[in-house]
Amino acid sequence: MFRFLHAADVHLDSPLIGLDRYESAPVDAVRGATRRALERLVGLAIDEEVAFVLLAGDLYDGDWKDYRTGLFFVEQMAKLREASIRVFVVAGNHDAASQLTKNLRSPENVRFFSTKKPETRLLEAFGVAIHGQGFASRAVTEDLAAAYPGADPGLFHIGLLHTSLDGREGHAAYAPTSAQILAQKGYQYWALGHVHQREVVSRDPWMVFPGNVQGRHAREVGPKGCTLVTVENGAVAGVEERHVDVLRWAVCRVDLDGTTTTDDVLDRVARSLTAAADRTDGRAVAVRVEVTGPAACHDEIAANPDHWVQEIRALAAGVSSADVWVEKVRFATDRPIDLAALAARDDALGSFLQEFAAAADSPEETAALRDALADIRGKLPSELLAGEDAVDPHAPEILARLVCEARELLLARIAREGATR
Repeated sequence: MFRFLHAADVHLDSPLIGLDRYESAPVDAVRGATRRALERLVGLAIDEEVAFVLLAGDLYDGDWKDYRTGLFFVEQMAKLREASIRVFVVAGNHDAASQLTKNLRSPENVRFFSTKKPETRLLEAFGVAIHGQGFASRAVTEDLAAAYPGADPGLFHIGLLHTSLDGREGHAAYAPTSAQILAQKGYQYWALGHVHQREVVSRDPWMVFPGNVQGRHAREVGPKGCTLVTVENGAVAGVEERHVDVLRWAVCRVDLDGTTTTDDVLDRVARSLTAAADRTDGRAVAVRVEVTGPAACHDEIAANPDHWVQEIRALAAGVSSADVWVEKVRFATDRPIDLAALAARDDALGSFLQEFAAAADSPEETAALRDALADIRGKLPSELLAGEDAVDPHAPEILARLVCEARELLLARIAREGATR
């Protein structure tokens, strides 16, 4: 019996995005989060006395700013060497060979797989064969797994691969392959990387994306970590998720339906923040708050949203013994007006509301609006058109939100006037 750890997408020294926007942000804690996560990973490997560690790509986050990133990795691997734990690594798209211009020599217990062709490492003491190939360039579009060798009987075979598999939402289609191709190799375990959300693709044979070890922004919510695998008699006997993240991300969606005052609003936000903090096992948590729905105090919030952002951030400081920071607050509230009832009226207002709602959902109307916004888009700074907070009016999700907001503003105004007649 032996155990091994499977991790991926460390993105060492990657900046965590979104917590540097206000004075009390935990900048130092955030900057060191990926390093602390790697330290926890190393500590877990030593505590569990694993035979080896697999790192399935994106160890780094592209080219280093300085040597300290590489030195930190070497220091951590030296700890594993002292515990007689070997480490096997394939390069991913973020740390492809052409990107690592400041490469340092790793300790002798660390082995990087070839980026030219599949390579096999034999661990005779455990009866294990590990097969892998790293990325030679940032964008690998061919199926690397197709060239991996078939399994020989008598060994426990592991495939180490950085891949989008057969496509995963939000991830570039690098080294695409399929679960069927992987299964045909006859391996007992596929240690995958590239997808930042944990996913067990298959249990026969095992194909696992462990997710990244530390969430980096508000789209990477929930616990993050690695996978501990137990092997007995040449077969997988146990696959356990282990969390090593030090700061967790969450999205709190607060529905204001039925609220009457801003105190009611803050009470609901506080309960949501508390619930988010309670799910982090004592870790710090960065929260994106989305306040939505009809509220009697809509006008009060809309008149000074910055004030209510600060009120919510102040709430976060006292909702839990854990550190809670509000990364961003988004308001999408409206007045509690029954538009459906008004649209059902048998008069000019009802007819107008019906026709307007239908037009707003029309693909032809959306295309016309996109064309109308072409000049505006051309005048926007390039930094506004990309990234986490992009406001590109041609992006489908941004365009849909603009249409929705404009529709609700116009309908609410017309409805208020119509409701008083």
